[in-house]
Amino acid sequence: MTPARLRWGALVWLLTLQFFVLEWVAEARYDRPYSRVDEVISALGAADSPGRQLMNASFVVQAALILGGALLLRPALRGAAGRVAPFLLGAAALGVLLVGVFPTDGNGTMHAIGAVLYLVGGGLGLIALAYAVRPRSEALGTTVVLLGLVATAGTIFFLTGVVGLLGEGGTERAAAYPLPVALALTGVALAAMARRGEERPDAEALRAERAEEEARRA
Repeated sequence: MTPARLRWGALVWLLTLQFFVLEWVAEARYDRPYSRVDEVISALGAADSPGRQLMNASFVVQAALILGGALLLRPALRGAAGRVAPFLLGAAALGVLLVGVFPTDGNGTMHAIGAVLYLVGGGLGLIALAYAVRPRSEALGTTVVLLGLVATAGTIFFLTGVVGLLGEGGTERAAAYPLPVALALTGVALAAMARRGEERPDAEALRAERAEEEARRA
């Protein structure tokens, strides 16, 4: 895998954090009180939301970023989990694309299918991603799998209507938020590890040159 490809993949996954920025902007433009506990994210993309175009565009862009990063970073993922993770993340990307193209008050069926694909694919995709990066970094793998478990648990509670503790919106966010956080973290960590790997041969070469020079002087 070329360093340039890894850097681009890391950047693409880092940019998935755009979702939080544009969600905040869309919420700020909402013309009535909006509760993150009681209202779902999709409400910001509905027809009565002044920031609907911005929110739905964010969903579509997010789909491209999730899938693009998965394809670019695929060679950096190890083992069987590394082969499975891109498919699950691809399902999540398709899901969030459908959410953006079909708002909740438009084609409700397609919107619901997209939401399920995103939440289920995202949670399971993070668990697979964790095992795919664990050979490189146990700390990274552990962090990502914990985020995947949180997302999966949130998805189960949200889809089964067990939302009394966090509210409908809060439970959905517990299911949806871990994916961009974990992807951004993974991208940055893989890029950093690759950079250290590039620097290590240089340091070893420098030590060898010094040893050779000292040997000549002796």
